[in-house]
Amino acid sequence: MIARLRTYASFVRFSHTAFAMPFALVGALLAARYAGFDWSRAVWIVLCMIAARSAAMGFNRLVDARFDARNPRTAGRELPTGRMSLAEARLFVVIASAAFVASAGALGLLTLALSPLALAIVFWYSLAKRYTAFTQAYLGLAMAVAPVGGWIAAGGPASIQPWLLGLAIGTWVAGFDVLYACQDVEFDRREGLRSIPARFGIPAALTISRVLHAVTVIAFALVGGLAGLNGIYVVGVLAVGLLLWWEQSLVSPGNLSQVKRAFDVNGWVGVLYFAATAAAVYWS
Repeated sequence: MIARLRTYASFVRFSHTAFAMPFALVGALLAARYAGFDWSRAVWIVLCMIAARSAAMGFNRLVDARFDARNPRTAGRELPTGRMSLAEARLFVVIASAAFVASAGALGLLTLALSPLALAIVFWYSLAKRYTAFTQAYLGLAMAVAPVGGWIAAGGPASIQPWLLGLAIGTWVAGFDVLYACQDVEFDRREGLRSIPARFGIPAALTISRVLHAVTVIAFALVGGLAGLNGIYVVGVLAVGLLLWWEQSLVSPGNLSQVKRAFDVNGWVGVLYFAATAAAVYWS
């Protein structure tokens, strides 16, 4: 039983939930300054995030199974190796999607009505590489849903704050996914798959990634200014900026050996940003 649970957790890279979860909570936290804090809503938001991300990652693994089997970097995943069947994967995606819709419904009629749209956005990323070079931008859009959804779920008023936060998350995710996609340039070109590195080349892709991460830091700073957050938040944004600078410094056109290490740096970005924002709100 434990081994099977580990297989499912690996299938959807459950540990990577840390990338999006903090930003949904930040959206809810900032909204709660206007609408009031509700622990039960926070729990449902967490369940929404886990279910939506699991459904999206499961769908991604399903539609990419034949490509994963031909790519040496991904051939060891659960579907290509047979550790999980296609039927199991399909059932998992259906259950996770249903759990997301049910959790969204517990938050209110608006979130329930928007839940199919949210699923459509996160599922589309998995298909985008077949049609557009800007695949990484669509992943950014899918992740940008998290803070906006958190704001709406917490009952926040109409404001530019969640949209700026969504911009920050979207450019951050797109930026690190561009780096990650540099590993598969030759495979993608051979298989007819599209990405920013495959379309523009690795040097240009790295420049695009760095510009996206610069926009991330600027957008975070604007959020803090509009929300009137104190110096703790400013220090947190500066720390995030340093992490992103370090991430970018690990990768160069002539050396992609540290891409995995650079990618893993992102696990700290969300945690650090959430901690700084929570501290700034608490001690405001």
